Amino acid sequence: MTGDGANDAAAIRLADVGIGMAAHGSVSARTAADLVLTTPDVSLILDTLIEGRAMWGRVRDAVAILLGGNAGEVGFTLAGTALAGRAPIGTRQFLLVNMLTDLAPSMAIALAATPTDPAERTDLLTGDVPSLGAPLLRDIAIRGATTGAGALLAWQIGRITGTRRRASTIALAALVGTQLGQTLLIGGRNPLVLATGLGSAAALAALIQTPGLSQFFGCTPLGPLAWTTVLGCATGATLLAAATPHLLPTPPQPAGSTPLTTHPAPTRNAGPTPAKAITTPPA
Repeated sequence: MTGDGANDAAAIRLADVGIGMAAHGSVSARTAADLVLTTPDVSLILDTLIEGRAMWGRVRDAVAILLGGNAGEVGFTLAGTALAGRAPIGTRQFLLVNMLTDLAPSMAIALAATPTDPAERTDLLTGDVPSLGAPLLRDIAIRGATTGAGALLAWQIGRITGTRRRASTIALAALVGTQLGQTLLIGGRNPLVLATGLGSAAALAALIQTPGLSQFFGCTPLGPLAWTTVLGCATGATLLAAATPHLLPTPPQPAGSTPLTTHPAPTRNAGPTPAKAITTPPA
């Protein structure tokens, strides 16, 4: 409920969200309100809703990236340990994965700017409210499963075609590449997210290919065949993550997440409605 007069105070106080407007004679409305607009412009409410939904969506995406990626890393480690009797990648390599996937890309997602394009702002108002319920859990599960599957496949190919160190290096690169690919799927249109994602990928490639630094992290420089394996597995897992939501049923939205809809304003009459003639039937 929005109002600026004393006659609106009771309705503002009883509303779930009472909004008062700073105008002459609006002391009662402002006192009863939960939120006060210092500029008497009702369109600011839409700007507030857009900003809030955009921020909530960024937080949700960052949570999905962090939890889904970590779930994939855990699943890959457990599966690799069960197959080989030891962890597929080392402790320093795990730290490297977290630095390249959780630090800059996730922060870029969380700090992305609110869209300024009118079409994107309208989509925020009319689309589903970002949910932390079943839709988020589904996204975390998809990201975790595809991340683990991509890294596991690359590691298995590395075990067959080369040494254990080479296999762990391939697994490290695929694990990072799969997560960065999915991060770019979420926020790749944002320049900051794109820059951090590509920067992390370039840093990983430089670290692996630099002698001495590569050995410090338990890696070995990779050849064209190994990099082809990494790119193929990471790309396949990323495409699978993009396609899976369209193949699964849409989870139910929680109560209170109904999209906003707009309705046409009622038509005003040009003048008073003409009175109908009253006739008296003959006796």
